Amino acid sequence: MKVADIKKVGVLGGGLMGSGITQNIIVSGYKAVCRDLTEDILKNTRGIIVNSRFGLKVGMERGKLTKEQMEQALANLTLTTRVEDLKDCDIIIESIGGSDAMHLEDKAPKMKAFAELDKIVKKEAIFSTNTSMLNITDLSQSVERKDRFLGMHWFRPANILKAVELTFTQYTSEETLKVMEGFCEKLGKVSVRVKDIPGDTGFIGNRIYTVIMKEARLMLEQGVASPKDIDTVLKLGYGFALGPFEMGAETRDPRQRSGQG
Repeated sequence: MKVADIKKVGVLGGGLMGSGITQNIIVSGYKAVCRDLTEDILKNTRGIIVNSRFGLKVGMERGKLTKEQMEQALANLTLTTRVEDLKDCDIIIESIGGSDAMHLEDKAPKMKAFAELDKIVKKEAIFSTNTSMLNITDLSQSVERKDRFLGMHWFRPANILKAVELTFTQYTSEETLKVMEGFCEKLGKVSVRVKDIPGDTGFIGNRIYTVIMKEARLMLEQGVASPKDIDTVLKLGYGFALGPFEMGAETRDPRQRSGQG
């Protein structure tokens, strides 16, 4: 497969991340088939794509796209509960959420979904997963097409932030990586290659953020500085666009919650 062969992309999961990914795809001129379990979920998916803070209507109001471009993007969109509707897709991007707030990602349902899709979707299609932490090699064991399986981790909001981590396993072919790099470029994204390693350790962004956040929380516990001041130093001293507490939406000082300070 070549980048020019990509016409239709399937997105598995219509939550916040899946909606943003789907929006980016349809705005970029590709047809997208977004699949989720119920019509109510898909209604919410469409609402996010059209009416959310980063949705198409706001983009049109801000002059980011014309009314005609918005209408064309929506014409590229298919929302479905039928897994069979993904059979002709050239790329599949899995973005299934976890079972609850404590389990943001679950390996078993992702593997079950990939195993089902492997029997339905055309053999030359590329499978990717938007997981931010799960081992890609483990997930790839659910399919026969291991040479066309990789991680494709987007950042939130997916239709705004440009970075994409392409995580390859020992099985992922160079051809697959090059196609996905070209696809990312067509979507206006900047991709980086990440080697998959054993364990559910996450990739570049999450691993570094975890270390920064751990130290930031420790400084709070020690009373070194407030969340706002820690964020300020990292933004103005090191050029971060957002401080760690802004990224994690953790802005309250624990000293205030405990009555200290």
